[in-house]
Amino acid sequence: MLSVPCRMGIEETPRSARPAIGARQRILETAYELFSRNGLRAVGIERIIDESAVAKKTLYRHFPSKVDLILAFLEMRGQRWTRDWLLAEIQQLAATPRGQLLAVFDAFDEWFHRADYESCALINSLLEVREKADPVHQQASRQLELVRKILQELAQQAGLGDPEQVSRQIHILMMGSIVAATRGDLDAGRRAREVAEMLLESAH
Repeated sequence: MLSVPCRMGIEETPRSARPAIGARQRILETAYELFSRNGLRAVGIERIIDESAVAKKTLYRHFPSKVDLILAFLEMRGQRWTRDWLLAEIQQLAATPRGQLLAVFDAFDEWFHRADYESCALINSLLEVREKADPVHQQASRQLELVRKILQELAQQAGLGDPEQVSRQIHILMMGSIVAATRGDLDAGRRAREVAEMLLESAH
C-alpha cells in the first residue's frame, strides 16, 4: 500500500491528541497542510497563526515573512514527496534502475486514484508564481530539478543512451500526467507509463 504523498507528514488525528512539538515545527506542519490543500495565495498568515495556535509574534520570529514560510514549505515538500515517498516507493516496486523509471508511473497510478489526491504543490507553486526571478518560483523549480536528477541517475545506472535526455523526457511525462490527473484523467499514470516504455526501448 502506498503512502500518502500529498499529505506526507500531516497527522490525521485531532489536534488535541497530537504530541507536543516546537512552535516552529507546528507552524510549518500547519502551513504544509494548508498550502498543499489550498495553494499558496489562498492561505493567509492569519489562518496559519489561528490553526497552529501560536502568537503572531512567534510566527514572525521563526518566519519573518510569508515568503520565508513558503520557501520552508517547498523544501519540506521536496524532501517528503521526492525522497520520503517517491524514491522510497519506486525502490520498493522495482529492483532495477530501468524498472524504477517505469515504477514512477505505477506509484502515480495509485496516487491518482486516491480519494484525497491533491495534485503537486511544486507544479502548482510554479503556476501560481510565474516570475522566474521570484524566490518561490526558483525554489519550486529547484525541487523539481532534484526529481529530474534522480531520473538521470537511474537512466545512467540502467545504461541508457543519453541519460540526460531520457530523464527530461520522463520528467515531462511525470509532470504532464500529474496535470492530466488533476483535470480528471485518473488513468494518466498508466497512459504515461506506456509512453515511457517506448522511450526506454528507443534509448538503448
